[in-house]
Amino acid sequence: MTIHQHSAGRRVVFQYLVPIHVEVEDHRVTCVTVIDETPVRDPTVVEGDADYLAAAVAAADDGQPWPSWRFGY
Repeated sequence: MTIHQHSAGRRVVFQYLVPIHVEVEDHRVTCVTVIDETPVRDPTVVEGDADYLAAAVAAADDGQPWPSWRFGY
């Protein structure tokens, strides 16, 4: 298991577009699946230290096999 060293005060929240699958039944959204395997492209800082963005993206997009996230009934 890899242990990452964290330095105090370095925090950034970013967003980027990822593909999702949306299931609709009888005019109701029944399931949304977020596909997390998508590489980070064109991230946007939401809050925090923008100078840390490149390092944060590298940590979030290091090739590890993230699962898809599924929300719904």
